[in-house]
Amino acid sequence: MSTPLRIALVLLVLFLIDLYAWRGIQTAIGLRSAGLQRGVRIGYWVVSVGMLAVIAFGLLRLNELRSVHNQAFLYTVIGLFVLLLLPKLVIILFHGLEDLLELFRWAWGKLAPGAASTEPDHGRIRFLSQLGLALAAIPFASVLYGLTRGWRNFNVTQVPVKAPKLPMAFDGLRIVQISDMHLGSFSTDTDVVGHGIDLINAQQPDLILFTGDLVNNFAEEVEPWLDTVAKLHAPLGKFSILGNHDYGDYSSWPSAAEKAANLERLKAHHRTMGFRLLLDEHVPITKNGEHFTLIGVQNWGTRFQQYGNLGKAIAGTDPAQFRLLMSHDPTHWDAQVRATGIDLMLAGHTHGAQFGITINGHTYSPAQWIYEEWAGLYRKGDAQLYVNRGFGFLGFPGRVGMPPEITVITLASGSTA
Repeated sequence: MSTPLRIALVLLVLFLIDLYAWRGIQTAIGLRSAGLQRGVRIGYWVVSVGMLAVIAFGLLRLNELRSVHNQAFLYTVIGLFVLLLLPKLVIILFHGLEDLLELFRWAWGKLAPGAASTEPDHGRIRFLSQLGLALAAIPFASVLYGLTRGWRNFNVTQVPVKAPKLPMAFDGLRIVQISDMHLGSFSTDTDVVGHGIDLINAQQPDLILFTGDLVNNFAEEVEPWLDTVAKLHAPLGKFSILGNHDYGDYSSWPSAAEKAANLERLKAHHRTMGFRLLLDEHVPITKNGEHFTLIGVQNWGTRFQQYGNLGKAIAGTDPAQFRLLMSHDPTHWDAQVRATGIDLMLAGHTHGAQFGITINGHTYSPAQWIYEEWAGLYRKGDAQLYVNRGFGFLGFPGRVGMPPEITVITLASGSTA
């Protein structure tokens, strides 16, 4: 299927959604004044047609927009699209129930003419559409909050982890894990990044571990924040790995040499910020004459790039000692990591889909439809995995029910039971 045809089909589907949602709105407002109906109709279609035009422009120039270093326009379009689409889907759901009810009443009247009136109960039917219109305010308000505030409010998550092999010198070790900073998504005049850095330092970490995706595509995205991120302090060191976005694979490059130079530039930025970037290697973390092994691999995922070499990274490590692995993609855990006997793996990547809802203490997210392990602490046998929900955002410029996360992992010697 050609690109123009795919774009035309997408726009047709979106137009049909707009059209059916309008029918629901029209039914909900009912027999209001002609002036009100005309005003609502004009406002609705001006916004909807304008959004379709912007989407058409974005789809036609998608490759170009993805290659632009400043993606503020693309993110704005995505944010507005989600803000307007979700309420329409709620309206469609209730209006669809209404249409099904009326179809049933009509069919019942035809099959048993004397059993029920074929005249629609307009009061009852309008109630369904009115209910849908009222409930549509919930996703609208939620997304609006996510776009304006949700990405700014960091959640400091305290995670106790028992580790039988951990040397006693490290009992109570405080590790701050951060992941998926995506610094290119932040406008340079925001104070959010600095606020997050201050929150990390306030946790008084012994060790800071960053599990990949410093940027969206380009090394220059981190440059406005070099001094800010360099303020992170941990007496046992700061260590980092690369995520799938750090390689520049999601942009077009004039040459392979320029892409490679971008990656080398990014690696240099890690050093400038005081991070030891681990590239399929391991280092000892030492305290009071005792140590454990910290391992870092390049990106490896079942659906994304497989640059990492776990065998190389763990070569020479002692399975009898506590081993902590940083690997960006949580799918690496089941695919390769658990079989090696590594005690604890730290990952990110999923962002918790940047959408979630918490009911009775349980959080649900679209991420769980894609990833078996998508956020929080997991254990299978003696192996443990923690998946951080991410510091920044990508694509959708906000977070709804899935706040950015700073994870404080406190290690304790003892049984995992």
